[in-house]
Amino acid sequence: MSEVRLEVKNLCKSFGITKAVQNVSFNVNKGEVHALIGENGSGKSTILKSITRQLKLVGGNVEFDGKNLHELSFRELSTKMAVVLTERMKPELMTCRDVVSSGRYPYTGRLGILQPEDQAIVERSLEQVGGMEFADRPFSAISDGQRQRILLARALCQEPEIIVLDEPTSFLDIRYKLELLTVLKRMVRENDLAVLLSLHELELAERISDTVVC
Repeated sequence: MSEVRLEVKNLCKSFGITKAVQNVSFNVNKGEVHALIGENGSGKSTILKSITRQLKLVGGNVEFDGKNLHELSFRELSTKMAVVLTERMKPELMTCRDVVSSGRYPYTGRLGILQPEDQAIVERSLEQVGGMEFADRPFSAISDGQRQRILLARALCQEPEIIVLDEPTSFLDIRYKLELLTVLKRMVRENDLAVLLSLHELELAERISDTVVC
């Protein structure tokens, strides 16, 4: 049986008197991909943002390796969990390598100076997602599919135990959707990660996921 990394227990979130999600429970296992599927507005992003502490829980709990996730320090959380959101990043004057390097900031201290071992992790992460050929290009000048690869590389740079992705295929055509999910599946296998992502395309969820939460 796979090792449980993340446990979501009776998660509840409301906005005023409107209940967005209620009593949601599931586990995310190491070395597996878990997909949340549902229509737009069904609460997928709310669940993910509650898990990643962007929203405050109304009820329930989220545990990582038996620890309350909402009691971890920011640095500790950043070394355990990487988050890739739907919103498009618009970094000014940053190359793709610069964007990936920012994933090492939880380890570098306030000055953000990368040591040789950090730089090696950056290069390895770029190689894993097939991003070396455009690593020195401006992030603003590459395609949406390439941007998602770079954001995955940045997540890998954090050396997390779980990666959370909110609708990672939203802006991509079908070719890039399949390429991205193939890269993600390989990352899980090579790094023994747990992955939790939201999708609204059932056929893609079936193709990539070990477990689907409806």
